[in-house]
Formats: sequence, structure tokens, C-alpha cells
Amino acid sequence: MSPEKYLLDWQTSQTNAESISPLLGQLYRQKGVEVILFGRQLVNASTIDIIKAHRVARRYTGDELSPAQTLPLIKQLAELELSPCRIDVGQLAHSYWKNQEDEQGLNDYLQTALVDSLNSSESVVPRDVVLYGFGRIGRLLARLLIEKSGQGYPLCLRAIVVRGGKEGDLEKRASLLRRDSVHGPFNGSITVDGSRKAIIANGNYIQVIYANKPEDIDYSDYGINNALIVDNTGIWRDSEGLSQHLGCQGAEKVLLTAPGKGDIKNVVFGVNESVIQDSDTIISAASCTTNAITPVLKAVNDKYGIISGHIETVHSFTNDQNLIDNFHSGDRRGRSASLNMVLTSTGAAKAVAKALPELAGKLSGNSIRVPTPNVSMAVANLNLESNATAEDLNAYLQEMALVSPLSGQIDFTNSTEVVSSDIVGSRHAGVVDGVATIAQDNRCVLYIWYDNEFGYSCQVLHCMEQMMGVKYKTYPALK
Repeated sequence: MSPEKYLLDWQTSQTNAESISPLLGQLYRQKGVEVILFGRQLVNASTIDIIKAHRVARRYTGDELSPAQTLPLIKQLAELELSPCRIDVGQLAHSYWKNQEDEQGLNDYLQTALVDSLNSSESVVPRDVVLYGFGRIGRLLARLLIEKSGQGYPLCLRAIVVRGGKEGDLEKRASLLRRDSVHGPFNGSITVDGSRKAIIANGNYIQVIYANKPEDIDYSDYGINNALIVDNTGIWRDSEGLSQHLGCQGAEKVLLTAPGKGDIKNVVFGVNESVIQDSDTIISAASCTTNAITPVLKAVNDKYGIISGHIETVHSFTNDQNLIDNFHSGDRRGRSASLNMVLTSTGAAKAVAKALPELAGKLSGNSIRVPTPNVSMAVANLNLESNATAEDLNAYLQEMALVSPLSGQIDFTNSTEVVSSDIVGSRHAGVVDGVATIAQDNRCVLYIWYDNEFGYSCQVLHCMEQMMGVKYKTYPALK
């Protein structure tokens, strides 16, 4: 290929990606159809992000996929009368172009592949959401809800609840949403309505409610009804404490973004979300580590069987540690988080059993907090019921990341250059590092990266959708 051809091909990809972008917005805002590409988000993606998403195809299928190949499908999708759903245009395009050389049969192909969506009468019913607590997870959930807002998406962020603030508090809350040292600037516009104590983000009016305890709030005063209260504080983790939210006018259900205690259902979306019933009023989304490891452990257990194992997490420091040495009620956590590796305990390994009961009593775990602000790794040392090679194990997990019901939770990388900062912003619960996989006879060691903030927030959002009855089908159907 001549040097000039490389630039020409790139410019062609840019042109096609620029044509794709408004069609994605049209499908999402007008029809509630979210277009993804091998699990990668495309709605609100930049031209360059769309091109980069197409490069993922080679990792999964071994074949190149260009915007020129997906553009005809997306154009056709925009013409169809589709009900709200999620469509993986990458998988559809790969399946179509491997058997066809032109667009002649494209309409028939899509009519067949999407027949259920074409014949569906599903509609969107708006549901109110309140974020109780506006720390790391609260602000990321706000970003995700704002990103997805539109006529086709039912979850509406109506309010955030924080403790009573001093002069300038509202502006500081807005600034923390606008700027993030780890995840970068907010993608859009944020303004403050000081007179009504509200933040307006990309046109979304978000009421800021100042309260020191749940019983101080009447959500109906703000026009909020039958709301899902997402408790990001971690102050209450049992039914008695979290039930305080249900005593508020306008509140209907509660989701805890931390491991629940007692009889609260701990849900790892993709693994056991089916346990959520319409009658459930309090649910836990478990922990970031439990969400990262459970889908991978389920996949391995389904094929190879797990006899026993140990999970060691190398975890970024968190807000409950001290920046410099000072008193802390927890062992070792009083030592400077920015200067030390800190050995601590984790309940994540045992918590796996709440989502995956067949592994009850089979796993132990510890954690090492390290001086990085985000992205962690779980090292799973497993004893299997059957033998496995690294090659077979990686091939299986790569397939799980592509076409299984766990593809939204498991990602896979074969890069020899990936480091923790490359995982920032990953929307998957965990990313298997295939290069690091070790397997011999019936033993294996798996290395699983995870963005303990953003990846976990995406899992929380899925739980929110499940609790509020938002159950979009994905096409093509996962195996």
C-alpha cells in the first residue's frame, strides 16, 4: 500500500464515521434504539471513537470491520420502525458481510434479524431516580444517566441528596461533576440555578436536596414520585437502615451501591439479576470487586468446574484511607495511602457465593491497597475439576466476551502493553488479561483488570434498569 493510500483510507473512515454519528443520535433519541459495536458504546461517541470502536472487530472475529461496512446497516436501521432495544451493529455487519458482497439483500437480512423488535409494541414509561450521596460513584452514575437521557430512555435523574452545605456548596457540587481528575471533563454543558438549588446538565434539571437524614425529605414536594433511591453513602447496609428511604413520600425502591448485609439480595448483573422481583424494594449491587470477578468465575465454573481458589485483589486506594499517617479505626488503613502498599481484608471472595451459590465455601481472599487512584486487578488462583491449557482457557474466555450472555460484563485483552491506566473508563465489570493467563493441568491463574469506579457504576446502572423494569432486548440475541 502506498503512503498516500493510508491517509486516504483514514479520511474515508472519518467521512463515514461523521455520517454514522447523527444516525446514532436519531435512532436513540427518537426511537430508543441504542446501537453498540461488539459491546462498545456508540451513542454520543466522537468520530475518532467510532473509528476506534471498529478496530475491536479484529480482536474478536479475526477480520477487519470498517465504518464503510456498518454505515449501510445503520442507514437501514434508521428507516425501520423499531421498538426500544439494543442492537450490536458490529455483530450484524460481521455476519452479513462474510456471506454477501453488496447491499442487495441487506433489508431482508435486517428484517429477519430484528423481526421481534419490528413486531413489538413496547413503549417507554419515565421512571424517577434520586442519587442519595454524590461522591465518586454518585457522580459517575449521574454522568451515565445524563449520557443516556432522552425520549427513548426511561430512567430520569431527578435529584441528588447531600448533607446541608455552606455558601458556595452548589457551585462546588457542580464543579465536581464538571471536572474529574481520573475520568476527565464532563461531556457536555453544566450550569447552576442558584435560586432553585439545581444543576442543569445537558438540559437535565437535577434538583439538589440538602438533608442530613432520609426522614427529612418529602420527594413529592419536588414532583418526584415512585422513585428509585440509589444510596451511595454506605452508611446503612441492612434492611432496617435502608428502609428509612422507603418512609419518604415519593420513594418506591432502594438500591445500595455496596455489599448488603442480612437478608438483602446482593446482585451481580449478568450473573443473578433474575433474582430481582417486582416486589423487591431493597437490593444491593454488591461491591466493585465482586462484580469484577463473579462473571469470570461463573464462566470458568460452567466449563471447567472450580474446586477451590484464592482471590488476591490489587486495589487502588479509596476515600476511607488516610493520605498521610493518622489515626484510623481499621488495621493498617491509618498509614499513608499515597506512599504505601497496604495489606487489608476483603469480603469480595466470600460475597461471590451470594450471587453464585455453587461456589460457597470454595474461595478465600485478601486485598492489597496500592498508591493509584483508580483501576484494580483481581488475581484468581483456581483449582479446577478438569484440566485446561492457557490457550484453551483464553479462547473460551474470549468467546465469552464476544457472544455470551456475559459479554456485557467480561472483556478480554491480548495486548502485551496494557497497564492499569488503559482500563480507566472501561464499561465492563472485568477485563481478562489473556497474556498473563497461567494454566497447568487442573490449576490456573487469571488476571482480571477492572475500573473499580466506572465499570462498577455501569453494573449499578444495569441493576437500576432491572429494578425499574427497563429490560431492553439485544439483537442479535446472545447465545
